[in-house]
Amino acid sequence: MSAHRVFRRFAEATSRQAGKPLAFILATLLVLVWALTGPVFDYGDTWQLVINTSTTIVTFLMVFLIQSSQNRDTAALQIKLDELIRSSRAHNALLDLEELDEDELERIRRHYCRLAKQARGSLDTIEQELAGIDDAGGC
Repeated sequence: MSAHRVFRRFAEATSRQAGKPLAFILATLLVLVWALTGPVFDYGDTWQLVINTSTTIVTFLMVFLIQSSQNRDTAALQIKLDELIRSSRAHNALLDLEELDEDELERIRRHYCRLAKQARGSLDTIEQELAGIDDAGGC
């Protein structure tokens, strides 16, 4: 089994477990135990260093694991969206939008904003027509 596959499986499993309520409860309990031991260690520097170091290490490692899982999920979602665009009447030019620079994306976004505004205008017309039907005692 390749190192990439092992890391991917580990990252996915860790991300999945870290997102469960039990992980939050365990982390909370760990912090409570640490806080309760404060008087035993006279709230000393070593006592504070334990929680600071522990949380820093966990956070540092989790960033990479979660980012790995998120990158994979985003790539899979992008492929699904691309297939929906490809198989529909949508413009195939939209298939690789993530590859465009900010200016090109903004130009395309403005185009779709204009289309949405036009559609809302026709929606207002439909709503007015429907209001007229309701007033006339339709179905």
